[in-house]
Amino acid sequence: MATAALISASYATTKIDNSRVSSVDNNVEFPSSNWRIVKQVFRLRIPQNNSPLFQLIIDTPSTVAVSNDIDVRDENGQKININISANGRIIIIEFPEKTVVNTRLLIEFNKVRQPIQGSTFIYRFSVKVVGSDTEISIGEARFFTF
Repeated sequence: MATAALISASYATTKIDNSRVSSVDNNVEFPSSNWRIVKQVFRLRIPQNNSPLFQLIIDTPSTVAVSNDIDVRDENGQKININISANGRIIIIEFPEKTVVNTRLLIEFNKVRQPIQGSTFIYRFSVKVVGSDTEISIGEARFFTF
């Protein structure tokens, strides 16, 4: 699986060559202060003919702090039941109802603390599907500070 990212200061898109694999888009809103508390929204497309998602695994940058204030919504804006756990920088979003298939998800990190200046922030995304323990990389999103 190959991935490539198109990136700007406030919006990033990840493209996946394989149309059977999920993809990730994201955007961010910036208030002002020495540290920024921002809301970051990632769009995840679940293609047809895939097994339902069991977990979404997000490797967050070491330079940000993501709170547990996370919402996941379907393409109609309805909240999806999730369980959230963290292991260091890794956030694991589990879908207990295991019905997440053939849809677009909005993953909303409602309170992310990040420095105003610094390096590029890179989020890496992978998933596990029902019936498999294999972690499948689906892409990354990059944010530049400005």
